[in-house]
Amino acid sequence: MTPRLLHMIGNAHIDPVWLWQWPEGYQEVRATFRSAIDRLDESPDFVFTHTSVLFLQWVEESDPELFARIRERIAEGRWQVVGGWWIEPDCNIPGGESFVRHGLYGQRWLLDRFGIMATTGANLDSFGHNATLPQILRGQGMDSYVFLRPKPDENADVPGPLFRWETPDGSSVLAYRIPHEYCAPRNDLGDHVEKSLATLPPELDELAVFYGVGNHGGGPTRANLRSIAELDARDDQTRLELSSLRRYFDAVSADDVPAWRGDLQYHAPGCYTTHSGIKRWNRRTENLLQRAEKWCVVADVLGVQPYPRRELTEAWQLLLFNQFHDTLAGTSIEPAYEDARDQIGHAASLASLAFNRATQSIAGRISIPYEDGAHPLVVFNPHPWRLREDVELEYNWLTSAGVRLVDADGRDVPLQLTRPLTAMSANRARLVFPVDVPPLGYRVYTIKTGGWDDGEGAIDGAVLENDQVLLEIDPASGRIAKLIDKASGVDLADPGSPHATVVADGSDTWGHDVSTYDDVIGEFDCVSAGVVETGSVRTVVRVESAFGSSRLREDYILGADARHVDVNVTLDWHEQLRLLKLRYPTNINDVRATFEIPYGHLERAPDGREDPAQTWVDISGSGAGLAVVNDAKSGYDVRGGDIGISAVRSPVWAWHDPRELEPGGDFEYMDQGRQRFRIRLVPHAGDWRAAGVPRLAAELNQPAYALLESFHDGELPSERSFVDDGVGAVLVAVVKLAEEGDGIVLRAVETSGEEATAAITSFGRTFELAFRPGEIKTALVPRDPEEPVRETNLLEL
Repeated sequence: MTPRLLHMIGNAHIDPVWLWQWPEGYQEVRATFRSAIDRLDESPDFVFTHTSVLFLQWVEESDPELFARIRERIAEGRWQVVGGWWIEPDCNIPGGESFVRHGLYGQRWLLDRFGIMATTGANLDSFGHNATLPQILRGQGMDSYVFLRPKPDENADVPGPLFRWETPDGSSVLAYRIPHEYCAPRNDLGDHVEKSLATLPPELDELAVFYGVGNHGGGPTRANLRSIAELDARDDQTRLELSSLRRYFDAVSADDVPAWRGDLQYHAPGCYTTHSGIKRWNRRTENLLQRAEKWCVVADVLGVQPYPRRELTEAWQLLLFNQFHDTLAGTSIEPAYEDARDQIGHAASLASLAFNRATQSIAGRISIPYEDGAHPLVVFNPHPWRLREDVELEYNWLTSAGVRLVDADGRDVPLQLTRPLTAMSANRARLVFPVDVPPLGYRVYTIKTGGWDDGEGAIDGAVLENDQVLLEIDPASGRIAKLIDKASGVDLADPGSPHATVVADGSDTWGHDVSTYDDVIGEFDCVSAGVVETGSVRTVVRVESAFGSSRLREDYILGADARHVDVNVTLDWHEQLRLLKLRYPTNINDVRATFEIPYGHLERAPDGREDPAQTWVDISGSGAGLAVVNDAKSGYDVRGGDIGISAVRSPVWAWHDPRELEPGGDFEYMDQGRQRFRIRLVPHAGDWRAAGVPRLAAELNQPAYALLESFHDGELPSERSFVDDGVGAVLVAVVKLAEEGDGIVLRAVETSGEEATAAITSFGRTFELAFRPGEIKTALVPRDPEEPVRETNLLEL
């Protein structure tokens, strides 16, 4: 009988942030890597494996001598870099483009410093893995993937431990679930190996077992290596070999392994919601960076501002570091989030500065003839499709004569006065008006002296209605009493079901062993509900509610021509060990529930389980549906026809079971205080595809930007478009400068789950791209019109 072969993978799992702050993590990287180099010097057969390219950058900048020794070991193949990503991120919450950038910056850094790239993806400690990852990994040059969670007891349906993980576009990687743990004791490994074997099927001849002291670094010890040699000599039926993941994946046969399509869940679903701040900071900064890149490309092409590649790369890398799974999941100590706030804030500032330089420089080149008593403004659309939405603008020249608005063609545009940000200035006003701006383009509007619609004053009732939508709030309960999409004629509302529910949540910071948040202990009581603003542009209904010492304000906003209702939410939360669900119940039957995932979508059972998602969730059935979109949250559930958003939860900081909280103990609870976010309700006929939900979600998260301008000469017209994706199933999400050269990179994704062809126009050049279902595609558009547009991979190589 041929003995089983265990590929012993020596590693050191390093959490740069968790129960410590990042400077301590920085030092643990240096100490761990020096220990690994010592083991390599002492043991000629030892192989060291690690993830997270950022750690190598830290060593390069702080210890050049150690970095040189690592370079030598990488060249001889005994120091194995896996993962290929900037860090081991949370694999549910970041947006699709963030996962692309982890590989773009990580793999290109490895190629630049060592002439290699990782071929195996690795997220050993992440709390679940989204279903798009196989396609992203393949596009970054990786053919395999290792992970630990979910373990077999958390998801027995995942075949394993070895299986082929597939995506709808046809991509796949060979995936391996690590047995038992990625960390091991510092001395004897007998028990660790035995527990690993106990989780593995007996028919597999070759297996990989991870060992090495981890979490706070450490790595394989001399005692570990002695133990492996002793265990190998002791058992004739099992051989233990110091090995690498590349050696393991090359040795196993992939011909007859089972296939899996979908995500890898569930572990610690509280992480989808824990720490509202980090979730919001991350989402906002992802969008600020993508917006800045688009307009910096435009400014560069026009010759008015050079593309700030270095600053934008620095900003992305700061954000990526703070997507580390224990940071973005909300499970680190409280001071770690002061660091994250500062670092993500710096990234957001770099993005905002770059965007401002670009748009101000462009606006300064637009020909805007002088007009007495008028004030021009320029509205910028960050999306490569025509944008029609309401825009708010603070204005400083209000007079008793009032103002009116005209567009670039001189046509009157409805204008409404709304509540200003400050009441300290008598001539400071806030205006709201509808805009119509060309794809990834701008348009000039002009504010003139005249009359306006003041839009102030409450009126009786709590009803919003236009030609597309009717929404009515029950003033007694604060619930939605009617929600009618006039295209279908269906009233979706279920006013008998609760809206703002408070759930008892005694689980730890991670939400370990939780599958649903359904222990409802109460509902926010409505204090008031009524129209607080109405006019020719929009109507606003405000609902104010209370639960204990917590307060909730929801402003339901319906534009005159909108087919969706926006909800501005202000929450002042003071509950402990509780969770707030904002529920949107409907009377839809035979529901199909669809969740946005990074650069894709996934149907899941509407069974009430807590699920991760990106910006939207949709339920559709019987010819009608409702999509719920937001700009800050990641945890959802769908119970039949009822969508719930997990708005906030308040466990103790960095509290991990089985530790129990002592009665009367001195604990700090999370997410206390005030926060704001936005929700968009999209009632529709048909399904989410027909309603254009992916684009409506993108518009909520990257709204139009209005800039007050002055009169001046210029070479640019009053309206112009630069990139247009054709408004089909293919959505262009990214426009950036190439990592090398001056070509323009466009990244697009097929959003409907069906084959599609898109005609895309980029700076005057139109070309077609064919897409498989759900495919992410990157195109490189040269500046020279004589050079052809070519497809490239996610690394731009």
